[in-house]
Amino acid sequence: MSIDVSHLYIFSGLPGTGKTTLSKSLSSHLKAIYLRVDTIEQGLIDLCDYPVEGEGYRLSYRIAADNLELGNCVISDSCNPINLTRQEWQEIASSRGVSFTNIEVICSDLEEHRKRVVSRKTDIDGLILPSWKEIQEREYDPWMSNRVVIDTASNRKNESFNELLSKLNIPT
Repeated sequence: MSIDVSHLYIFSGLPGTGKTTLSKSLSSHLKAIYLRVDTIEQGLIDLCDYPVEGEGYRLSYRIAADNLELGNCVISDSCNPINLTRQEWQEIASSRGVSFTNIEVICSDLEEHRKRVVSRKTDIDGLILPSWKEIQEREYDPWMSNRVVIDTASNRKNESFNELLSKLNIPT
């Protein structure tokens, strides 16, 4: 299925919650452009030997803007932990006259979240995944705007994806 209207789906959430799994699934389902900040940041590190801070987000914004202007649907996949980046993603869509949806993926069961973090493997060459301690200590601002929340704690991948489609009013 593909959609006819340009739209920005902004995925957010701590590492290990399932946001990459859901954002990739939605991108595939909608035949949308998929932008993963981790991939862009690791590319900057590998290709430019550059100490990355906010550059991955900045490059992602530009790529998203180009694709939204072309009428494409875009899926952004990032931790998006602070209000500043959340506002910047929204501004990319708004400044191009495109609607957006914020999607926060959480895992409310801390033990389940910890198990996922300590057992997962990276799918990006060279990417060093954060430890459970680093995730617990990470800055993550409370949300100040509306968003769709998907709690993956007790759901299988397909159940969480079906819940997401339902909350977004997208046919399966």
